[in-house]
Amino acid sequence: DLDIAKRMIRMAKDCGADCAKFQKSELEYKFNKKALERPYTSKHSWGKTYGEHKRHLEFSHDQYRELKKYAEEIGIFFTASGMDEMAVEFLHELDVPFFKVGSGDTNNFPYLEKTAKKGRPMVISSGMQSMNTMHQVYQIVKPINPNFCFLQCTSAYPLQPEDVNLRVISAYQSAFPDIPIGYSGHETGIAISVAAVAMGAKVLERHVTLDKTWKGSDHQASLEPNELAELVKAIRTVEKAMGSPIKQLLPCEMACNEKLGKSVVAKVAIPEGAILTLDMLTVKVGEPKGFPPESIFDLVGQKVKKNIEEDETITEQVVENHVKKVKC
Repeated sequence: DLDIAKRMIRMAKDCGADCAKFQKSELEYKFNKKALERPYTSKHSWGKTYGEHKRHLEFSHDQYRELKKYAEEIGIFFTASGMDEMAVEFLHELDVPFFKVGSGDTNNFPYLEKTAKKGRPMVISSGMQSMNTMHQVYQIVKPINPNFCFLQCTSAYPLQPEDVNLRVISAYQSAFPDIPIGYSGHETGIAISVAAVAMGAKVLERHVTLDKTWKGSDHQASLEPNELAELVKAIRTVEKAMGSPIKQLLPCEMACNEKLGKSVVAKVAIPEGAILTLDMLTVKVGEPKGFPPESIFDLVGQKVKKNIEEDETITEQVVENHVKKVKC
């Protein structure tokens, strides 16, 4: 239904997604005759045969043009997985911003070559594939079209957590360091997808629906609008939180450091001229601030140039010739 499709594009836009992606098939090129003629008696069926079912669900070229125009009008990218070579030809003519390669075509090497030669960016899922196959995919696509990425994916609907294998993201990052790595998820909920982003996924794909109870096997593995909005919000938060690998005292920590940061304090009364030993010193929250706790071992052996009362903060003014060490 074209109106439902438009509502779903609008929903993706309103929830903060960057792109609404469909699936385009030219059925006689995707399936052979026997596959289209086989009886289809599932509760999800829209026809007596699989061919009737798929023909009922497939949008025409003109309908695709209308959907792309609508997406452009509301300000969201529109593309589709080309589920066969002729579908890719149509999507190329449609001028989509990138091609999505579904997992079912990732080991279809002639398809990959032809798609790569179109010169558009490619997002390649890896469900049902092995690492060896993904190396072959890389070797085929890279010389033709360097602008592509791999998505870790497990082709099960809905996907159970124990079958997600997020660690493949790290394996792909190591094996293919010069391309972005992402995640295509068919699990329920948003936690696993957020974790994928925390692991460095640069592209995230999820199925969406307006109602999980609708007819069709994908709906229960899809996100409803409130979940998609929550996912996008969580991802943007995690992206900010990834921050810097440099560990240092931050401006936002200064108030806490001023209030609760500890200093080196005299454990006992220390007379002028004494040489400091460790048993003369302790660490407390002090007023005023003095030497930070990490300086305590450096103070041992230093000479005191005035009397220090018990429980008094040790400051630079009371230690002779103290050279402050610069923190790296």
